[in-house]
Amino acid sequence: MSERTEPVIDRSAIDPDRYAEHGGFPKVAEAEPGPNFAPFVDALRTLQDLAVSVDCPDEVFGEALERVRRLNDLLEPYRAPETVGPAGRVSTLPGRGSLLMPPWQIVEAGPTGVSMRGEFRRYHLGGNSAVHGGVLPLLFDDLFGSLVHYAGRPISRTAFLHVDYRKITPLHTPLKVEGTIDRVEGRKSFVSARLRDESDNLLAECDGLMVQLLPWQP
Repeated sequence: MSERTEPVIDRSAIDPDRYAEHGGFPKVAEAEPGPNFAPFVDALRTLQDLAVSVDCPDEVFGEALERVRRLNDLLEPYRAPETVGPAGRVSTLPGRGSLLMPPWQIVEAGPTGVSMRGEFRRYHLGGNSAVHGGVLPLLFDDLFGSLVHYAGRPISRTAFLHVDYRKITPLHTPLKVEGTIDRVEGRKSFVSARLRDESDNLLAECDGLMVQLLPWQP
């Protein structure tokens, strides 16, 4: 992939005082972990890739198992509730530092739309060198949440996603996705997005509906 550049972010539509309109959703603040967090997450992404790709002797799996158990024992005392741990709250990291999210980053965002760039790794393999079809709705859904946020809309839940798979989405290939809010009707935000390769070939597209939470909805 090309060298990372600072994203172009327009936050002019965001009103931080509107959380009263966000239903029962907790207020999530940006996290500022120490310098070891980013390489820790990156190392775990590599571990995910290896876990789904290695073909090693059983004794090697056994040794790896013991090391993973020791790592679990090390981290378990620090298990934290949602909105406390840094994972998912570091916007400068791929996938915001969450292993659940594909390691993509926003390159441009504002009231008119959001664009992201990234690659899918071996962990995202579906078969025959293609990205698993179930991973693309995750990417689109995450993008739609960002669309709502940077458009200054109240926090919304996904009502539906409709994905059209146009071409095989490859692994280990720089890709881009762009999304827009196409129209707003009261609590409803109708959104769409397009996934393309660097030659601008359309790989998949998605349309969806995001619905603003009511005061009593989590």
